[in-house]
Amino acid sequence: MGKETGFLEFDRRETPYADPAERVTHYKEFLRPLPDGELRQQAARCMNCGIPFCHTGCPVNNLIPDWNHLVYEDDWKRALTQLHSTNNFPEFTGRICPAPCEAACTLNIVDAPVTIKSIECAIVDRGWREGWIVPQLAEKRSGKAVAVVGSGPAGLACAQQLTRVGHAVTVFEKADRIGGLLRYGIPDFKLEKQLINRRAVQMEAEGVQFRTSSEVGVEVSFQALRDNFDAVVLAGGAEEARSLDIPGAELPGVRLAMEFLTQQNKRNAGDDEVRAAPRGSLTATGKHVIVIGGGDTGSDCVGTSNRQGAASVTQLEIMPKPPEKEDKALTWPDWPLKLRTSSSHQEGVTRDWAVLAKQVTATDGQVSGLECVRVEWQGGRMQEVAGSAFTLPADLILLAMGFTGPKRRGLLDRAGVALDGRGNVAADTSSYLTSEPGVFACGDMRRGQSLVVWAIREGRQAARAVDEALMGASELPR
Repeated sequence: MGKETGFLEFDRRETPYADPAERVTHYKEFLRPLPDGELRQQAARCMNCGIPFCHTGCPVNNLIPDWNHLVYEDDWKRALTQLHSTNNFPEFTGRICPAPCEAACTLNIVDAPVTIKSIECAIVDRGWREGWIVPQLAEKRSGKAVAVVGSGPAGLACAQQLTRVGHAVTVFEKADRIGGLLRYGIPDFKLEKQLINRRAVQMEAEGVQFRTSSEVGVEVSFQALRDNFDAVVLAGGAEEARSLDIPGAELPGVRLAMEFLTQQNKRNAGDDEVRAAPRGSLTATGKHVIVIGGGDTGSDCVGTSNRQGAASVTQLEIMPKPPEKEDKALTWPDWPLKLRTSSSHQEGVTRDWAVLAKQVTATDGQVSGLECVRVEWQGGRMQEVAGSAFTLPADLILLAMGFTGPKRRGLLDRAGVALDGRGNVAADTSSYLTSEPGVFACGDMRRGQSLVVWAIREGRQAARAVDEALMGASELPR
């Protein structure tokens, strides 16, 4: 597999970034792809390990050793075929997936793992440049019609798979453009939106119909979908943001991360985001910004705030600071708990852990600070540290504390589907069928907040389940 001694000859080399001082001046992607020769060396590090544990880390079951070997052999077109056999949108995962496959890489036990994510991205990007990625038309039409609600990665993957086996698929999206959180939750400097646009063009050529600005349960009747389609797939995501229940959280300077990120993405697209924003325009320019939440969304708020010219950016996390390095003997091949520093963190931020927000302070009705206290965690329980209270200056507080599940008003209220104990749509991972006949669910709306790669997996698997239900059998992969 690859070069037998490649892992001994070549060191891991990450795809380099542009200098932070330069990249914060714009919202474009700032990766500097490696030359093909160096990528082939990185692919050559893939070991003939016998049992590719990278497969256990990859939710879409990418054939990672196979396309690593093909890249090493300079057979990029076959590598792209292998990559697309399990993943509809590797240009998305190759940019924003945290790469659990790399954590599970056998080489990661004693060395640095193979740069799987960078190689994946390079394969698909070359495929687009070379014109190898074209619409795949169904050999025959099934006569069946499917409605997919939501155009995030789960909905898009499901729609593309169903279209390719001959079903007439219509995707309903409440926003003005397709993409879900790929469009309005991920900053452009991590995922430029033309990547979504060109997939949409491919999918439309394959037969998918997109209906934007069409919120099912509001502008579009859910019953109309039941009446006019043979199956309905709910892929609307988990958009109910976790709130901050402390005094002062109702002040206008306390805002949800998704509101902040969406507005900037709309600006980048040339839209008048003020007109569309119910609470007015929102920027970090010249402000002391506090981001509450230490995950990827919080990191995206950091990068966006720096690009907007914030006076300072502080990111708070309620959990204790993770270790600098994981204990691989205990964690491999699972995703390890360790300190992760993103490209946005490198651009400038003060990070603090084990901090609990207690109260938002105000001056003349405007946010002026955040009162906090330090906490200790013992046996899974949090306890405030006596005498540890402190106050941070703040003009803008962004809430990036995750999501509690799908929004119920509108779609789910009208659909009448049963929910599980966490408030997600109840459906198993075999049939993906909800409590309502002919109605399926996949992605974050079914499993809760998760990764783009899990959304793609569930969209693909749900497509097979729908195809089986409509046709009695399916040739689609799971």
